Amino acid sequence: METFDIRTAPLEIERRFLIEYPDVDALRQMPGYRVRHICQTYLRSDGDFVGGRIRKVVEDGRTSYIYTYKERLTDMTRREYEKEISFEEYCDLLTHKKKHTITIEKDRHIFDYAGLVYELDVYDFWDDKASLEAEVESEDVEIPIPPCVTLIKEVTDDRRYNNSRLAMNRGVIE
Repeated sequence: METFDIRTAPLEIERRFLIEYPDVDALRQMPGYRVRHICQTYLRSDGDFVGGRIRKVVEDGRTSYIYTYKERLTDMTRREYEKEISFEEYCDLLTHKKKHTITIEKDRHIFDYAGLVYELDVYDFWDDKASLEAEVESEDVEIPIPPCVTLIKEVTDDRRYNNSRLAMNRGVIE
């Protein structure tokens, strides 16, 4: 894995929401709709290896592999380094899987609403809820909730709903 300077990585500002399990047929009717199946594995930091996560992403029959490292700046803002990697690199990085975590499997439903791109994740370990997020330009932007979604609560500042924590707790919210 090549080295990178996280200080020069772009900012990612996003808000996250816990929602009721969605009506997938209604999602499919949203503008710009597409779906990806994601297998997401968290990596441990050891020695010179900085950790992060890897994803196997399947969309429209095409498989890609992505390495991501994030640095938290606030509950809403992170620096994010992301790079597409080869299958061989992905397999090698799997040997750095963080102990006592699961690989998260989810279907990510992506669609447009009110000028924003939404990502709605349906996890294999939940059958009554899901998560919704949208990237925004600044932390003070209000997020309109799409009509096809039933909001439970905002969880942007609740780390129990971070995917890394869900991987450690096997989807159980403590």
